[in-house]
Parts: sequence; structure tokens; C-alpha cells
Amino acid sequence: MTEPVDQGEVEKAAGGCPAALAALIEAHYGSIYRMAWRLIGTREEAQDVAQDVCVKLAGAVGSFRGGAEFSTWLYRVAYNTAIDHIRAREGLRRGERADVVVLFQGRVAESAETALAGSELWGEVRRLPPQQRDAVILVYAEDLTHAEAAAIMGCTEKTVSWHLHEARKRLRARLDAVG
Repeated sequence: MTEPVDQGEVEKAAGGCPAALAALIEAHYGSIYRMAWRLIGTREEAQDVAQDVCVKLAGAVGSFRGGAEFSTWLYRVAYNTAIDHIRAREGLRRGERADVVVLFQGRVAESAETALAGSELWGEVRRLPPQQRDAVILVYAEDLTHAEAAAIMGCTEKTVSWHLHEARKRLRARLDAVG
């Protein structure tokens, strides 16, 4: 969701223009889906979440006031939708909250072997405590800054940094236990 957004398209969509809304959805659907998949872990559920985000976008784009980048605002909508989906799936109440070097450099190699390791790694990431999981996905998978992740998660940059530090420790300990 880091592609530049034409503010005119956002304003048109907010005004009820179906073509502008469709353009926004088309421009951001892939990023919405990727974040949902990384948080949830299954294609079907990620598609459901991405579609829910698109429906929410249609109703909420009028509330975008420009105080943040549109992409940051949309990440927040997508993030909240995915977290709500996870909570519903796991019966949680609101308020409860490959290799480490490759993950924490934000790069994934292209080989089949690395893809398999990456899928196992993402499984481990999804097993992290929710705040740590979310920080890892937003910063390393979605390539957001700590400030952007903090805005989406509703916390401070220092808190995001702490969650990333704790996630690294947990993931290293799990990898050491396996290897």
C-alpha cells in the first residue's frame, strides 16, 4: 500500500463516485490481501478479510480526513478487520491482545526451498503474541516505518520497537530449539 494515491481519487470516492472507489480498491487490493494472509495464514480467510476491507472502504472512505497518508489510514482499516477476524475465529474478546535474518531484513529469496522455510517462518510469526506478530508483519513484511506501524497499532514507536525486540528473541529461541 505504499503506492502514491491521487488525493482527487480519494475525494471522488468519498463523494460517492463508484469508478474512483473501484480504482482505489484495485490499487490497494494486493497489499490488503498480503497483510491479511500474513496475519491469518490461509488464503481463503485472507480473501474474506480483503473483501470485508473493500466493503468497509466503500462505507468509510468518506471519513478519511487527510490527517495521515491514505495508505496508513487504509492499513489501519485492514489491520483492524484482520484482527477482528482473528478474534472472532479464536473466540477472543476485544482488548486481548526461512530464518530470522531473512525475515528481519524484509527480504524473501525466490527459491522453492526458501519459500518453504518462509512459510514455516510465517507460521512461527503467527504463533507470536498478537502485538509482537503484528509489529513484525507491519514493519518487516509490509515495510512500514516504526511510526507508521505505531499509528496502525495504536501505540508508540518505542512500543513497536520493544515488540520487535521481543519477537526476535522468541523466534531465535524457537529456531535454536529446532536446529
